[in-house]
Amino acid sequence: MNWKRAVVAIMIVAAAAGIGCKKRASNPFPATNAIAGWDKTSETRTYAAKDLWQYIDGDAEQYISAGVVTTSTSDYKFHGQLEATVDVYTMGDAAGARKILETGQTNDAKAIQLGDAGIAYAQSIIFRKGTALVRIVAYESTPDAQQALLALAQGVEAKL
Repeated sequence: MNWKRAVVAIMIVAAAAGIGCKKRASNPFPATNAIAGWDKTSETRTYAAKDLWQYIDGDAEQYISAGVVTTSTSDYKFHGQLEATVDVYTMGDAAGARKILETGQTNDAKAIQLGDAGIAYAQSIIFRKGTALVRIVAYESTPDAQQALLALAQGVEAKL
C-alpha cells in the first residue's frame, strides 16, 4: 500500500512541476522608450482568426489559410514624427509564418538578419521567429526610417 501512496505523491509533484514550468505568453510590444526614440501610441488590439477581416479586410484569407491563430497590433511613433504599426501574427506552426513571409516578395526586398528570417523594404520590415510573423510598416518615408524600423523590429524580436 505504501508504494501506491508514493506513486500518487510522485504524480502530484510531477503535475505541479509541469504546471509551474509552462511558458507564459509574452507581450511582444515594447513599451514607450524601451527602444530609443519610440513611443507606443495605442493600446494593443487583438483579433482571433475568424475576426481578422475586421482588421485586414480583403487580405485576411491568406493568413487564415496559412494557419493564423491570433493577430495583435499596436501603433508607434519615432521622435514624434515617423508613425508605424507593428502587427504580430501568431500562426499555428512555423511553416505558416514562413509561407506568409515568402509570399509576395518584390524586387526591392532586402534580406536581413532578424528572427529566423527577415526582409526589409524602404518603409517596412517583415520577419518570422518560430510561430510568429511580424510586420512593421511606416506611414511615411524619412531618411532614418529604415534604421528606426530595424531598431523597433529588434525590440519586438527580443520580446518574442
